[in-house]
Amino acid sequence: MKLSNRIMSMQESPVRKLVPIATKVKKNGKKVYHLNIGQPDIETPKVFMEAINNYDTTVIKYSFSQGEPTLINAIRDYFARDGIIFDEDEILITNGGSEALTFTTIAICDPGDEILVPEPFYTNYSGFTGGVNVSIKPITTKAEEGFHLPSKEDIVRLITPKTKAILFSNPGNPTGTILRIDELEMLAEIAKEHNLYIISDEVYRGFAYDGLKGISMGSIKGVDDRVIIIESVSKRYSACGARIGSLASKNKELIKNVLKLCQARLCVATLEQIGAAELYKLTDEYTQSVKDEYQSRRDIVYKTLSEIPGVVCEKPTGAFYVVVKLPVKNAEDFIIWMLEEFEEDGETIMMAPAEGFYATKGLGIDEVRIAYVLNTTDMKRAMYLLRKGLEIYNKKL
Repeated sequence: MKLSNRIMSMQESPVRKLVPIATKVKKNGKKVYHLNIGQPDIETPKVFMEAINNYDTTVIKYSFSQGEPTLINAIRDYFARDGIIFDEDEILITNGGSEALTFTTIAICDPGDEILVPEPFYTNYSGFTGGVNVSIKPITTKAEEGFHLPSKEDIVRLITPKTKAILFSNPGNPTGTILRIDELEMLAEIAKEHNLYIISDEVYRGFAYDGLKGISMGSIKGVDDRVIIIESVSKRYSACGARIGSLASKNKELIKNVLKLCQARLCVATLEQIGAAELYKLTDEYTQSVKDEYQSRRDIVYKTLSEIPGVVCEKPTGAFYVVVKLPVKNAEDFIIWMLEEFEEDGETIMMAPAEGFYATKGLGIDEVRIAYVLNTTDMKRAMYLLRKGLEIYNKKL
């Protein structure tokens, strides 16, 4: 029996591909500090489960295909705090930001079309697009430049008649880079001049450090009809398993047609929507406390990295990731060596090879993504182990 070319051409997740190795060494008694996956360890706010437990019903019925009104209105209020106003019929609730991205791709692209994406990028973008026969065309950014966007001319040069949109995460996964206002305005100009959609993945908005602010694409004037904002409770509220996301756009025709896809999959889980509505009602005090914790972790990571000879790393200013160029020939080989051969007092670390976050072959081979999602004590220990491991590894070569 033959499988489809579509599924056979999809890549494995670079975040999870080495998990079997980690599982094996842990079974043999080694402790592994996981820096490879963006799973927050901060407690999910209690209001989530309280809302579910207090939900008074005798039957868990289908929710509305567009989403529970109470959650839609909570998300509207969340955006309104930043002066971004959405009507009730301009937001759809989805099974995580992942479904929002998949539905968006289906709605704006035909098979064979292309979407521009700054690389390195969240690797699942390839799955969301490739699964419906749409191609990613990379906009290459560099570690030495803090992974900021290249010039307008460099981006425009990549546009073809098949180009339908520009997709980016801001703050960035995997880079931790926050795009400046001039970069967002440049993307808006390009989109208007070349009749493109802008898909703004804002799952990490709110995770902005050093006094910076993550700017929503919804704040940029003159592109309301082409901006699509992807949201999620996964990271901001430490509720990855809830699988609640959303798609928001002032383009009512787009929303009306994406609703067809929402209807085809019936609805998002009712109880999780009830809980998520309360998360969006949390005040800025909660968001600030979480941000302060992650900034402390970021500071530990960056301080250590900046002290290791040969490492190239600009200070990440958002999300909870950093892509680092290491003084090794092949980062994946180094990660495997750290898992299988290195240990100190029975402990080691696991990172994600960054090559899988690039679409351009040959890039990212000597880079890793580090997710600083461990408490400060564990982050200090993990970064010490990285420094120690690099010293020993390079002496062996």
